[in-house]
Amino acid sequence: MRLLQKYRHGFIALIYAIFYTRCFYALEHRTDVTFHLIHTPLDQMIPFCEYFIVPYIFWFVYMFIAILFFIFINPSRREYYQMVLSLGTGMTLFLLISYLYPNMVDIRPDHLVHGNLFTDVVILLYHHDTPTNVFPSIHVFNSLAIHTAIARSQMLEQDQWIKWASLILTLAIISSTLFLKQHSIIDVLGGAVLALITYLLFYRSRFVSRLPS
Repeated sequence: MRLLQKYRHGFIALIYAIFYTRCFYALEHRTDVTFHLIHTPLDQMIPFCEYFIVPYIFWFVYMFIAILFFIFINPSRREYYQMVLSLGTGMTLFLLISYLYPNMVDIRPDHLVHGNLFTDVVILLYHHDTPTNVFPSIHVFNSLAIHTAIARSQMLEQDQWIKWASLILTLAIISSTLFLKQHSIIDVLGGAVLALITYLLFYRSRFVSRLPS
């Protein structure tokens, strides 16, 4: 009971994760909408590379470990709320955009040339993840939001290697969305702009002083 009281702030992330998952599932299974195609000539210039499936999948691990760190290890409640509010705001805006502006990409390769473990995982990804509701890229937004939280963590001030590792992983994840043909460059830019908006709201505005420390 004492542990539940101590870490009760963590339930915010859990409750929102359930809410987001249900909403995203509903968006992914709509059949009565016309999807707008997102595409630029630059998308065709980026080659497909199945090896980027590694950082793309590692995004889930990155998210999970970072959230657990800010709930159970990092002592600053303010930094936790900055991260959670940033993630929640951006992901909610994504849901709203996807609902009002149904969108998709059509840049996935028709055939995967190389037959190996990495392409097998990509095929599995393509099967379970539709090319719809891609703008702005949640992979990009969440990675940047998580990295911002890690980069600004007071507890990690002396552990610069963690911040550099986070930055490298974030850039690899962003690149993976393009090289796996999961997202258009427009989606990536949209995710970056969304991350900038939430950064200004929850890290640079007066609202920060109202958060519990």
